[in-house]
Amino acid sequence: MVNAEEYLLEIPMWTKQKNSLEDVRAYLEAMGNPDRALKAVHVAGTNGKGSVCAFLTCALKEAGYRTGTFVSPHLEQVRERFLINGEMTDRESFERSFSTVLAVTERMVEQGKCHPTFFEFLFYMAMVLFREKQVDVVVLETGMGGRLDTTNVIESPLACVITSISLDHTQYLGDTISAIAAEKAGIIKARVPVIFDDGQPEASAVIEGRAYFLDAPRYPVGEDDFEIRGSLDDGTGFLMSARMRDGRNLDLAVPFEARYQARNAMLAVRTLEILRGTEITADDGAVRRGIRATRWPGRMEQAAPGLYLDGAHNPGGIAAFLEAVRDVTGRREKEPYLLFAAVADKDYRSMAEAICREIPWRGIGIARMKNSRGLDTEKLAGIFRDFADCPVWEYEDAGTALHEMRKAAGEQLLFCAGSLYLIGELRECNSSDGLSS
Repeated sequence: MVNAEEYLLEIPMWTKQKNSLEDVRAYLEAMGNPDRALKAVHVAGTNGKGSVCAFLTCALKEAGYRTGTFVSPHLEQVRERFLINGEMTDRESFERSFSTVLAVTERMVEQGKCHPTFFEFLFYMAMVLFREKQVDVVVLETGMGGRLDTTNVIESPLACVITSISLDHTQYLGDTISAIAAEKAGIIKARVPVIFDDGQPEASAVIEGRAYFLDAPRYPVGEDDFEIRGSLDDGTGFLMSARMRDGRNLDLAVPFEARYQARNAMLAVRTLEILRGTEITADDGAVRRGIRATRWPGRMEQAAPGLYLDGAHNPGGIAAFLEAVRDVTGRREKEPYLLFAAVADKDYRSMAEAICREIPWRGIGIARMKNSRGLDTEKLAGIFRDFADCPVWEYEDAGTALHEMRKAAGEQLLFCAGSLYLIGELRECNSSDGLSS
């Protein structure tokens, strides 16, 4: 019997070619077009996609809808990418969807089709799984880009959401904000509402233009659409007021210390507001409860007292991470330490310069990751030493790095960032290091 997770994780070793959307449709047709039975909210962007998906999922669940969510990457287990009402799918359902897709794949390959890539295979599994579970609505996160993304085979979403855009995956998506925005805007469909982050003028212009061309109603979300009102009494998040389109203010409790989550929450709130009156409706109470109940690991997550995990790994994400570090250290009146790792295809030098310029770190640890794309620790530590005014240490594995950096930080604060792969490894560390399993 084929082991599902082992098979999936080995796919990148022998499948290099990404299939066209026409090929993706051919695979789905061989499975009975499971996607066409689903109602979906499609989410693209550079940063914040997962958080917006999490907010949407929780609010829809609170509104009484059975919700399937497809997200990436996973932190510890592949099954984390397939959520039913916000919870990782059970192993039996995961195995059944894998077996269905594997059987179709074997037939298609025999007919001369290319084997699905890792992401394509997972997307097919999600569609099969969500059809089996008879979900009411799907929250669907793109992988990379949008226009050519596997998920863009979805034909008639309920709404399209585009989160903040910054430079990332430039070798594939383009080296300007406008070029990347054009790829993300590729998910927009004719006459389907598009809700988007209006914080980047170059990106907004591209999104507006594409939406206008397709006669898609446009709903920009900017700074004037929400206001942060203060911190929650227990210190685990903040209060915000969302300005609704009818002029009302909807007060929300956002359970994240990072204030950048206000914009992500507002994107979700506006999306749910636009959907009201359709077959998917979440009232104010469901939205309030859903936002308050949202959890999203690895996004300025306080994993233990004084320990924060954030998957920031590109310029936009790092800027938001640094803003959160300033806010948290200021409110807690403690000093920051950093544990960092990066994959080799990121602009790690620019990230290191910004990190060291913006925050007065007391010490920086560089960890080696298990992932084959991880950057050499000696090289990365050398770059940090070019900019840092504090000690920079190197560690051969994430577990040792976490243990030693927590000792170094003591009663102060330790922030971990640079790669979601790093965050996944840190979350796998045993409870003696202060992390949940």
